Amino acid sequence: MAQDSFKTIAAPREVTYRQLSSKFLAYAYPVETEAEIKEHLDRLRKRWFDATHHCYAWRLGPHGEHFRANDDGEPSSTAGKPILGQLLSQEVTNCLVVVVRYFGGTKLGVPGLIAAYKESTTLVLAECDIVERTVDVRIDVSFSYVVMNDVMRIVKDMQPKIVNQTFDNLCTMTLTIREGEAEQLIGRLEKVEGATVEVIE
Repeated sequence: MAQDSFKTIAAPREVTYRQLSSKFLAYAYPVETEAEIKEHLDRLRKRWFDATHHCYAWRLGPHGEHFRANDDGEPSSTAGKPILGQLLSQEVTNCLVVVVRYFGGTKLGVPGLIAAYKESTTLVLAECDIVERTVDVRIDVSFSYVVMNDVMRIVKDMQPKIVNQTFDNLCTMTLTIREGEAEQLIGRLEKVEGATVEVIE
């Protein structure tokens, strides 16, 4: 897989898994920000307010560079870590998995807990459509009306996505293109006389 693309899930999914008398409700969500993650967690905590544990793990960023795992009161590393482990083995990022547990009276022990959280996560991710997304760069370009044809020729040639555009005496366009092609696009646009190009992080 190219360095400027990553795998994530297309839509939220949920599954129920039972182990002995415990019930595990596993939820997977595509997420972009920590604020979104917090919203999903708050909503699940309200909905299943009487559950024994709300354990979760998430990864954010094209290379999963931001991540967290939370055991929510289960013995250390028996819940969050196995959930995170499945996100890593499936190579998905921008994804949150929450496993809500209702304790049924029979203790599972440490190996049993690890296996149950791992299995719940495996099952919910198996339900998800895993899609490839590109890491995109946003570029603002402004130029005079006179050189519009030159700019449009480059745009037609390189096919960036046009986010918005204004054509007046001074024309402006906001474009997005996958990271691997950004340098070439910027280089070509900068050669157009009087065009100014700015990369937006």
